[in-house]
Amino acid sequence: MSDFHADCQPVLIGSLPHLNHHDAVSLIFDHTPQIPIWPQLPHYREEGMLLQFLSGLPGITQKETKVFVDSSGEDFETELLSFFEDYLGVVEGTTELGDSRFVLGSKEAPGFELFLEEARRRKDNLVALKGQITGPVTFCTGLVDQQGRALFYDDQLRDAAVKLLALKARYMTKEMAAIKQRPLLFFDEPGLAGFGSSAFITITPEDIKACLSEVFEGVREEGGLSGVHVCANTEWPVIFATGAEVISYDAYSFFDKLVLFAEHLKAFLDRGGILASGIVPTTAELIDRESTKNLVDKWVRQLGQLEELGVSREVVIKQTLITPSCGTGTVSEAQARRVLELTRDVSSAIRKRFLL
Repeated sequence: MSDFHADCQPVLIGSLPHLNHHDAVSLIFDHTPQIPIWPQLPHYREEGMLLQFLSGLPGITQKETKVFVDSSGEDFETELLSFFEDYLGVVEGTTELGDSRFVLGSKEAPGFELFLEEARRRKDNLVALKGQITGPVTFCTGLVDQQGRALFYDDQLRDAAVKLLALKARYMTKEMAAIKQRPLLFFDEPGLAGFGSSAFITITPEDIKACLSEVFEGVREEGGLSGVHVCANTEWPVIFATGAEVISYDAYSFFDKLVLFAEHLKAFLDRGGILASGIVPTTAELIDRESTKNLVDKWVRQLGQLEELGVSREVVIKQTLITPSCGTGTVSEAQARRVLELTRDVSSAIRKRFLL
């Protein structure tokens, strides 16, 4: 990872509250032109965390507003066999990824196509491109079968879902890498905030590591850096153990929880890991209350705490991205713009102070 210097550049998380994909892409490139992202607009139901990445999975069934995997149908086994044949075709190189069921199409992700078009036009100014996809734990605990049981608890269905996400992530990474090498691909895992609770009592750290390791491989195949985004507190040693190159977290609210695991954090940074520091809050009342100065001061205090742990200032600066704490899909357009402005301005102020 030594060839990628984060240098406290500003990066966004994913969702925006907008209704127009062109407007969202323009807003992103205007505020974060060095490392832009593609926008997800959850105003549109098909761009929700589960639905946006469902295409290609066998057994998908919709009844009224409920979407689930029906593994009881007479054609399901045939569909499943076809799925794994398609997967092997891509992995073994007999099928082009771009011609497979694993593409992220314009129907489910119109923002991705527009983002790539704009990135091609602004190629000379790019440091990297960043994409995101729902992580396998969140996806497999949120999506259920015909009996209402989460896919995570069915080995066969979980295997198919993880492989679907791995190749969709690989497809996104490949498309971005064709424009700018070393793209970032974050796996959004809000479900991991519940790890260790009674709702996930049977899910082990080994399960999480296995799922994430498999999807990371798809990103690395195309030369990308894989990240995990958790927008709340979680069992951080489990995340560190996954081998993620980037850990994206809510530094505004949960930095104190992360630094409790000092040895894990230091080992992560020692191996070149990047912290995506979500220092800009994304809840409505905090957006309206915070200022660039307050957030820079807060981040500088966190820098001091990391130095007290024995991490050099130079390492922290080099291996940090400045981000919002989460996406902005649930706030107003004006508040989302404010988050983007704060992310840009906090990054700029930190870079001027420590780099420029």
